[in-house]
Amino acid sequence: MWFQDEARVGQKGRLCHRWWIKGQRPPGTCDHRFQWTYIFAAVQPATGGEFALVLPEVSTRTMALFLERFAATLAPDEHAVVVLDGAGWHGANALVVPDNVTLVTLPPYSPELNPVERVWLFLRERFLSLRVFPDQKAIVQACCEAWMALAQEQGRIQSLCLQPWIQKVIS
Repeated sequence: MWFQDEARVGQKGRLCHRWWIKGQRPPGTCDHRFQWTYIFAAVQPATGGEFALVLPEVSTRTMALFLERFAATLAPDEHAVVVLDGAGWHGANALVVPDNVTLVTLPPYSPELNPVERVWLFLRERFLSLRVFPDQKAIVQACCEAWMALAQEQGRIQSLCLQPWIQKVIS
């Protein structure tokens, strides 16, 4: 069982929480330009397995590309159930889903059921907040570096994503 989601990262940035002196604003940078890129990711909470692509847009075409590349990483006799939200590009008629992947949609308005949301929070808090990116190439580079740092931390995916209800479902 895998969980999939996308996150937008860009020049607009995101501020994070900081402890600071009462009555004063904490230092931080913020950009007001509008270039974005997206991290498409799938995680397997039970094993800590992960797969991600950094892509320039969210669309049915990029989702199909993500699923194609993800399916290629699976063993020949393996079938993945991928749980995802109800974004329009996830259920579009034009979306080509590989034979070794089955998509299961979460109920509407329930992001708390997708553990990948916790991965995005972690990446933003640790690697992607309070930064100004000069251009799209720098955004892509930062996303790749953040994901690789996450992937190299042993057990981090499991600690973020293996929620008690998921343990019940997979056991």
